Amino acid sequence: MKGSLKLRSKRVLNRKEAWACLTANLALPGSGSLAAGRAVGYVQLAAAFLADIICVVTAIPMFAWAMSGRLAALQSPSGDPFQYLPELWLHVRGPLAGIGVLVAAILWATMTSLSVLSQAPKEGVPPIIR
Repeated sequence: MKGSLKLRSKRVLNRKEAWACLTANLALPGSGSLAAGRAVGYVQLAAAFLADIICVVTAIPMFAWAMSGRLAALQSPSGDPFQYLPELWLHVRGPLAGIGVLVAAILWATMTSLSVLSQAPKEGVPPIIR
């Protein structure tokens, strides 16, 4: 199987191809858009990879912080339970930002796929059985 990031020619897809593009965009944002011949797929793909990089880079220090025992110290029964929320927020905001960028890329790719699907001609109406 040979893969390529080359942009396909923009043409009207049939319903099955449009559904395949939608499924591909749900798996990897931008891939279905590229398969449908939309140049915006490159930006969607870049956003998805950027989100993955943000998640990985910021999750490593977060896990190191959690494994060091600081997370367990935040759950002590004495004192105000909201006292340590700012410290917790400092460590989870990076991974949450990466997840937010990924969700935005998925939604953007899904909207592109729905546009491709709406432009695909509908098949013939099945015959009426009497």
